Amino acid sequence: MGGARDAGWVAAGLLLGAGACYCIYRLTRGQRRGGRGLRLRPSRSAGEATGYPAEDLTNGSCDDVLNAEQLQKLLYLVESTEDPVIIERALVTLGNNAAFSANQVIIRELGGIPIVGSKINDPNHSIKEKALNALNNLSVNVENQIKIKIYMNQVCEDVFSGPLNSPMQLAGLRLLTNMTVTNDHQHMLNGYITDLFQVLLTGNGSTKVQVLKLLLNLSENPAMTEGLLGAQVDSSFLSLYDGHMAKEILLRVLTLFQNINNCLKKEGHLAVQPTFTKGSLFFLLYGEECAQKMRALVNHHDADVKEKVTIIPKF
Repeated sequence: MGGARDAGWVAAGLLLGAGACYCIYRLTRGQRRGGRGLRLRPSRSAGEATGYPAEDLTNGSCDDVLNAEQLQKLLYLVESTEDPVIIERALVTLGNNAAFSANQVIIRELGGIPIVGSKINDPNHSIKEKALNALNNLSVNVENQIKIKIYMNQVCEDVFSGPLNSPMQLAGLRLLTNMTVTNDHQHMLNGYITDLFQVLLTGNGSTKVQVLKLLLNLSENPAMTEGLLGAQVDSSFLSLYDGHMAKEILLRVLTLFQNINNCLKKEGHLAVQPTFTKGSLFFLLYGEECAQKMRALVNHHDADVKEKVTIIPKF
């Protein structure tokens, strides 16, 4: 009976090895011809969360949307191979497949989140980026967030210490934004709020927009208001309220101010006014210079900006 069991394990190992080899062949071969297999359109929320077009599932990876058996083989491949090219392509395929709600569940149930999560520690920034993109799509599922939250501190450290405006930094910011859509995990960013404002002020347009999306999530939660207002922020922050600022940035910083005001007005919140130090966001938002900028924006040429400014109280 022991011999039969041993033979079964050998057969299973051969089958898994054959499957992995086949997927390696497909990965290294790349796309040589137009695929005629199943083509599905991912949900809008998942598609927007990726750093690349989520509907393109053939870019250097297996041609079709994968089933559970194929996903298992691909996860084995990510875990077992040391070839960085294969790892990167496999992560792209997993990330694209994780844009579909059914596969978000399957990958979690296959134990795939820790396998993908381990790659954010890879010294290769391209592999790290692809792993963050895959986790980003997986994080659209609320149950997946419970497993992904253990990586948030590491993602924060990488975002704030990594190259400014890099694809890896943007991928990390997108993941943190998805993880803070609800209030459940926002407290994990309490120690990084000042760093967020630093990246906001030094980053390019794309980085600014992504940081603001994250800050807007935090600003809707009254429990985060004190931490936001107490953050030490350079006075150049107020330049974001200049009339010539790009609309996608200006509207978001105005909404940030509006959200903080709304939270301050909530009954019982900050009943005992904390003492904010000079140089904090509180002093910038509620100082005379900011009030002057708000008054100037009332005459802004864009109707959306003018409407947003009228909602914010005059100081």
